Amino acid sequence: MISPIPLRDVPQANIFRKGDVFVLFGELFGRGYANGLINEAKKAGMTLIGITVGRRDENNALRALTDEELAIAEENLGGPIINVPLMAGFDLDAPAGSPTPTDLLGDMTLKSWQEDKLDWAHIEKCRAVGVARFKDSVAQVMRQLDGMIPDGSNAFFAHTMAGGIPKVKVFLAIANRIYKGRGERFMSSKALLDSDLGKLILMNFDEVTANTFQHLIDGSAAIRARLERTGGQVRYSAYGYHGTEILINGQYQWQTYTSYTQGQAKMRLERVAEAAWQQGIKATVYNCPEIRTNSSDIFVGVELSLFPLLKALIKENGGAWAQAQWQACDALLQEGNSLDVLLQKIEDYNTSEVMAGFRNFAAWPMANSLALADLMIGTSEEITQMHADKKELVTGHLSALILEGTGPLMFHEASNPAGPVLWLNHDVIAKQLNQLHNA
Repeated sequence: MISPIPLRDVPQANIFRKGDVFVLFGELFGRGYANGLINEAKKAGMTLIGITVGRRDENNALRALTDEELAIAEENLGGPIINVPLMAGFDLDAPAGSPTPTDLLGDMTLKSWQEDKLDWAHIEKCRAVGVARFKDSVAQVMRQLDGMIPDGSNAFFAHTMAGGIPKVKVFLAIANRIYKGRGERFMSSKALLDSDLGKLILMNFDEVTANTFQHLIDGSAAIRARLERTGGQVRYSAYGYHGTEILINGQYQWQTYTSYTQGQAKMRLERVAEAAWQQGIKATVYNCPEIRTNSSDIFVGVELSLFPLLKALIKENGGAWAQAQWQACDALLQEGNSLDVLLQKIEDYNTSEVMAGFRNFAAWPMANSLALADLMIGTSEEITQMHADKKELVTGHLSALILEGTGPLMFHEASNPAGPVLWLNHDVIAKQLNQLHNA
């Protein structure tokens, strides 16, 4: 892809109504983008159906949810959940009687991991076991789902699977240095990706983040054919990340969090949607902005791109409600600090020579650097210190606004999608929010 393809105007179409079905292909955990889409499906009166990734027992064997876990998950979603474990990835899979990739990583230490080598022939066998398990489970899910979606109805499949980092102690220590380290504690993300550990993580990212979207599209082919044959329509969405346009020097400019180790998998996800689109299947990856979530909080500095949303709210015909967001954010700062001072720090950060060097779309995802880490992590810590309560941050408020804006954008765009890959930048999110609150 040569350049981002932004959604510029707020979509108004809606083919979904009461009796149509919304399928969440991924489990709902805490704060995240899926909540916004689910809210829109509920507003439209759609029937919600979910799946589960399952749970691991004390021996790491994959199991379905217990009755109690299932009841909690269904209440959280607001609809039934098909209780077939759909845990993606292969880090805990292996041919019977042989070690899993996670077992192999267990011998790595902070001193040895860059030189430690993996048996790639065995890793491929583990991958094959994991993929076969996942595809078999998808087939089971689709057989149950087929009886839950009426002829002639519309169906919206929302893919939310992402991640794939194996749970090994050595990676936690490495991650702390790559994503949080500066000065003497800095570590290059390239060092990780050049190692066998890093290559395994990238393989698992592909399986969890991207290939599961393909398995969803393929696995639901019979349902899709039946619905289309009987007058219904089917849509697929997935959450991507590939940088975001934010206001820098008064203009919307593409920028990105670096280093984003899932970047290659997210581009693979885009290619899955592009291939489906070529076959006449309306599958769209929506590249969403940086926000703070339970899983993103390890990436110190990812939240810095949120602050210019405040300026976008004003620029995109913001009224009293937009001004109220400024006041709400200003109230979270310590006495003696102001939002104007904070936003100037962000402007200085974004216009710095260091950050300008990472606004290279063609080279994405780039590895980090010592200069980047020092500036980004230092700025993040400096801005956090400006708050009255370190647990009540401006970025929490702004993340909630972005979730609120992306939900209706994705839901309505899905009715008549413009293409297989679309960017939801700060401009269209601000337009959507202002429309919602100024109506």
